[in-house]
Amino acid sequence: MGLFRDGDGKQRLGGTSAALFVYAMEGLENMSFVSIAVSLVIYFFGYMNFGLTKSANTLTNFMGTSFLLTLLGGFISDTYLSRFKTCVIFGCIELLGYILLTLQASFPSWRPEPCHGLITNQCKPAEGGQAAILYAGLYMVALGTSGVKAALPALGADQFDENDPRELPSLSSFFNWFLFSLSTGAAVGVTLVVWISTNQGWEWGFGVCAVSILFAVSFLSMGRSSFRNNVPGGSALTRILQVLVASVRNRRRPVPAMTDELHEVDFGKEAGPNTELLQRTDQFGFLDRAAIATNPDGTPYATPPSSWWMCTVTQVEETKILLRMVPIILSTVCMNVCLAQLQTFSVQQGTTMDTRIAGHFRIPSASLPIIPLVFMMLLIPIYDRIFVPLARRLTGIPTGIRHLQRIGIGLVLAAISMAVAGFVERRRRSVAFEHGLVDSAAPLPVSVFWLSFQYGIFGAADMFTLVGLLEFFYAESSAGMKSLSTAISWCSLGLGYFGSSVAVEVVNKVSAGWLAGNNLNRDRLDYFYWLLAGLSAVNFGIYLACASWYRHKKVDVKSLEKVEEKEVKV
Repeated sequence: MGLFRDGDGKQRLGGTSAALFVYAMEGLENMSFVSIAVSLVIYFFGYMNFGLTKSANTLTNFMGTSFLLTLLGGFISDTYLSRFKTCVIFGCIELLGYILLTLQASFPSWRPEPCHGLITNQCKPAEGGQAAILYAGLYMVALGTSGVKAALPALGADQFDENDPRELPSLSSFFNWFLFSLSTGAAVGVTLVVWISTNQGWEWGFGVCAVSILFAVSFLSMGRSSFRNNVPGGSALTRILQVLVASVRNRRRPVPAMTDELHEVDFGKEAGPNTELLQRTDQFGFLDRAAIATNPDGTPYATPPSSWWMCTVTQVEETKILLRMVPIILSTVCMNVCLAQLQTFSVQQGTTMDTRIAGHFRIPSASLPIIPLVFMMLLIPIYDRIFVPLARRLTGIPTGIRHLQRIGIGLVLAAISMAVAGFVERRRRSVAFEHGLVDSAAPLPVSVFWLSFQYGIFGAADMFTLVGLLEFFYAESSAGMKSLSTAISWCSLGLGYFGSSVAVEVVNKVSAGWLAGNNLNRDRLDYFYWLLAGLSAVNFGIYLACASWYRHKKVDVKSLEKVEEKEVKV
């Protein structure tokens, strides 16, 4: 990474032992976040008296905001705070959000009157001060989790040197086990915490989430002395803006053919200990004008101009990296629109089905996401310990297969999952008509485990795509924007949740109400799933074009050979 000292320092700081504290925080934090992500639609519908569509959209808007705000967390982490401090501060903000939600669930006057058997659209929903408390708590959680999600994966990856061939396999393995800890925490959240919320009361469920976040921050703080921690390197956004401004100012000048005609820092004199030099690439050539090192008449500058007139090649390449990332991240949004359905409509499907296990025990419908989580928890060790070593021998790639290949496999599986979901919904709906239960609140005589097919396939898709994105953006980003790039990978989820809300509204208008009612038995959710499957197939074709066009960053060999790594304590 160009940030840490070799020798004894590297042995004493970082490595797997330091990453364990990151795993602990991720598991505990995600336990809380996922438990409300899968059950809030029921809380909104049954306790805040929101309609079915509003409940789904409120949840997807909350989830979308949580992931889009990771850009803010990543920016703060790279520019002002270390990744460790970012995780601790934003973790405390998230804790305050859960405390506020716990208080609202504890006091009846802070939430609307229960329906007591009234028809849903006749119930008075939360409004005024009640809605204000709800949204304040929700979006404090959103802000808090955004900072943790932006900085924590990068903090864990920092414990392994991506420029050391000996540590590169461990870095790749870290992202797999990071997902394992994420999945383990989520599994506990969708079973134990959801059960507590459903059977003991929402105040207990939110309270458990608050305690979990408290322990998460505490565990991470215990690892403070063992972390290799980044030094904030200034605003990456400012550097990118300087490139754009300088390239516009030099727009009338020809692009130099030779790299030597472009400005770069003198590695031996000007570069600091954290400097990573990037080689020139052939894409977005118009931006190279920002690094022209001479006056318009071809003479050298008497005194170096400001960075708003002349940038370095590394700055230009940093901007190109960000621009190249945009098509990749946008081509994964469709998959996360599909993911949003598994946390909203699929949960609602589960409430209409037979949830009995072994005769008498009933699984809460909000716990259905345990199915893809179990698949992921089983597949990750197999992938990391069996598939990757075998693939590494065949391909010579430390990660077994390339990051973009891994993402593509996940996109294909997501399309298959939505196609299967459509057939399962058609089966569920036909049972409702066959037994005359279309307008009944009684559970249908069809097992909830029919939903395991779509959940299981999507779990495998998530294992490939989510880790592929995190690892891809961390590996491809420059040293000064690791957290911000990690945040970009989470933004795909945020855009997917917002896209889900838009998709539902548009489909309702165009289709004359496939999803407009509060009765899934009369809605046409099967058509909606198949529509998403078709869009996912088209999206995969677009992704293939984007992946083929992408150019990987090239690090100047001198920066790897001459950088003196610096140990930084939190």
